[in-house]
Amino acid sequence: MPTVKVRNLKNEEVGDLELSDEVFGAELNEGLIHTAVKSYLAGARQGTVGTKTRGDVSGSGRKLWKQKGTGRARIASIRSPLWKGGGNVHGPQARDWSQPLPKKMRRGALRSALSERLREGNLVVVEELVFSQPKTKEFVTAMEALGLGGKTLVVDTIDNDNLLLASRNVKGAKVVGPYGVNIYDVLYHEKLVLTRSAAATLQAQLDPKAASSAAAAGESGEENTQEEEAA
Repeated sequence: MPTVKVRNLKNEEVGDLELSDEVFGAELNEGLIHTAVKSYLAGARQGTVGTKTRGDVSGSGRKLWKQKGTGRARIASIRSPLWKGGGNVHGPQARDWSQPLPKKMRRGALRSALSERLREGNLVVVEELVFSQPKTKEFVTAMEALGLGGKTLVVDTIDNDNLLLASRNVKGAKVVGPYGVNIYDVLYHEKLVLTRSAAATLQAQLDPKAASSAAAAGESGEENTQEEEAA
């Protein structure tokens, strides 16, 4: 079971924290992480672009002139792609780009990425992130004291308004709640900062044993309900 040092905002050790081996001790699975990132990026595509075909543009469907005898090229409709204002041929159409991924695979990829960040030494656990005022200077000072620079992902409760306001103008820093952690952010940001409470929430959320026991409890509850209804 991996153990990390818990620090305060002055980079002083205030204790140890034992992390779940199932969540922060998983093996690196590059194939699963690659699949999860592809699924995340595909889901982020809007897919709202769309061009008008000859059936969508405005214009009469009347034949402009007779087929033969005019000396001009034959034409069927003013909405033809050959004419200005006509429809588009084989243009992009609105579509859904998402590539749904099973929940077990998404969580497995996230466990693998978090465990690799810990093995790299790029995961820092702090007791809490409390600022007296929503000042950018306080946030930057705290990150410098912790030895963090560049792209940093901070995970704490989203109710921490001072943290959210103090970090929003810092380039390369992003603050999310424990339920908003995704595989792309973990890989994109070089450093990962967790508060003690956020680490506990992540472990409860991503622990496969806890998820399986919760599912089993739900199934047993449904069976009991069905038996009561039958009785």
